[in-house]
Amino acid sequence: MKRYFIVIMSLICICVPTAAQTDNDLITEREDPLLSATSADSTAADSILPWPQNVQAKITDMLGDRMFDTSQIGIMVYDLTADSAIFRHNERQTMRPASTMKVLTAITAIDRLGGSYRFRTSLYHTGVIENRTLTGDIWCVGGFDPLFNSDDMNAFVESILQMGVDTIRGRIVADKSMKDTLRYGEGWCWDDDNPVLSPLLISRKDRFAERFVEELESRGVTVEAELAQGRLPNGAFIVCSRFHTIDQVLIRMMKDSDNLFAEAMFYQIASATGNTPAKASHARTAIRKLISRIGLDAGAYRIADGSGLSLYNYVSAELEVGMLRYAFRNNEIFVHLYPSMAIAGEDGTLKGRMRGGLTSGNVHAKTGTLTGISSLAGYCTASNGHTLCFAIINQGVMQGRSGRAFHDRVCTVLCEP
Repeated sequence: MKRYFIVIMSLICICVPTAAQTDNDLITEREDPLLSATSADSTAADSILPWPQNVQAKITDMLGDRMFDTSQIGIMVYDLTADSAIFRHNERQTMRPASTMKVLTAITAIDRLGGSYRFRTSLYHTGVIENRTLTGDIWCVGGFDPLFNSDDMNAFVESILQMGVDTIRGRIVADKSMKDTLRYGEGWCWDDDNPVLSPLLISRKDRFAERFVEELESRGVTVEAELAQGRLPNGAFIVCSRFHTIDQVLIRMMKDSDNLFAEAMFYQIASATGNTPAKASHARTAIRKLISRIGLDAGAYRIADGSGLSLYNYVSAELEVGMLRYAFRNNEIFVHLYPSMAIAGEDGTLKGRMRGGLTSGNVHAKTGTLTGISSLAGYCTASNGHTLCFAIINQGVMQGRSGRAFHDRVCTVLCEP
């Protein structure tokens, strides 16, 4: 798979802030855990040039906006080419991330599952087939694939027809044992448009078995069977499996900020721990382990769900930057993460933002919006050719457009000469 051209950087310029800057804008290796492990390809200290001095000054000036009189802001910018932080402000303040929580979920999932991972939904049968009649049960086994749709269901029905079956006498059993029975996430608001967390969905709806029966009957199959739930027994015969790749799910999860897709990814992480049924707590443990691996204190944060819908998530700009930096340094993760992010002025949740200037087509990021929360985390290329990652979290901002406008201005400063 080809590596996107922007990650091939010329080793020119950039460095740490000058001594004339405030202590709040300075980061040393001693006090910043993200600098504790120096990159093998970091630019040598005697060969790097100063970062354009007006960048820190401009962002600092923007922090004087009146909206910060009544709201909080955490921001961190990291130069990945020079392997140094170039700006920070309240970067360790824990805040609700909204949908930038998906950055943590995506990176952990790719790291844990691998880029070739596939979401699977399968059809099995038990019993015997005689005279075009299946006397036994059909088992629909869910793997929490949010992309399973009418085409996939048609393939299931076609596989039954190809067996020569025109009558089913037994049960249509929905196997949802992949995850626990909780239908909503911890800390979700009851009046939100929340997705249903079922591992057996058809076009996002939790009526898989009913839909299967309807489709069978529409194709001339007589179904003399009751609907049931259970767990697939040993010895069942595979009929058909349908798959979707991790990249297909990532695109919808990240570019369109689809909460169902993020929660499906969250439970894949949980399932990969080997626990059955998979629980949110298993995914949280996996994410915390990765946080520890990148050199941060996992106990300083609260992970509640995979999508950012929960009001119980608390992370920091420093954590999001740490995860983005980890992904960038691991090509097996980055080649899947980077294409999944919305592109400023071009697609996803950034299609209508930063449409002109050097940010357009340059900023690749994940947006986040909840009542009182506005956030942005991702990558961009500076005017000197260096790749940057950044995280901005606004909390307590009552007008989301104000937060988004602030994020856009920061990105403009990072990208322009």
